[in-house]
Amino acid sequence: MDYKAIRPQTAEQVLAYNQDLSGWKLIKSSKKATVSSKTSRIFHGNLYRVAGIIPESAAHLSDFLFTHDHRVSWDKSFKGFNVIHKIDSDTLICHTITQSFAMGSISPRDFIDLVHIKHYERNVDIISTKSVNFPRYAPTSTYIRGFNHPSGYVCSPLKENPAYSKLVIFVQTEMKGKLPASVIEKSMPST
Repeated sequence: MDYKAIRPQTAEQVLAYNQDLSGWKLIKSSKKATVSSKTSRIFHGNLYRVAGIIPESAAHLSDFLFTHDHRVSWDKSFKGFNVIHKIDSDTLICHTITQSFAMGSISPRDFIDLVHIKHYERNVDIISTKSVNFPRYAPTSTYIRGFNHPSGYVCSPLKENPAYSKLVIFVQTEMKGKLPASVIEKSMPST
């Protein structure tokens, strides 16, 4: 598999999602974040958009999100997160195990993802993710293997105050198993 060819395509797709402002349906909103969705053009499911303001510079925020050392401590949806292959300083292949969701009605999943950070003009960073095949990590009977279609984080300076960032997260996950969209949407964070 040509991982280096996948990474620019995935980053550009996340950038295109960020520029597409039409057709989003608001799912939930709080003082800290809004969650919206629209029908995915890639699979029979939804593309989710979570947006909020973070009191950190875009550069610091993107470094924090990309650095894998403490991922499980800040991302409570993760039970485990390991870098299984480093392609270069900006590109990793990671094995992620999620927690169960919705009071156990969604069992833990595992994912093998290509994770890439790309720096754009005006201090915009995109951390993109897409599931890939990695022969040394075949699916097991322990977890249901999920699949992430192009997803990621867009970190950009807040125009009114560059010490703050606008963070937009795009999630486009096939959870596998038979889960209704309403169960998945209830598990989406709003903080």
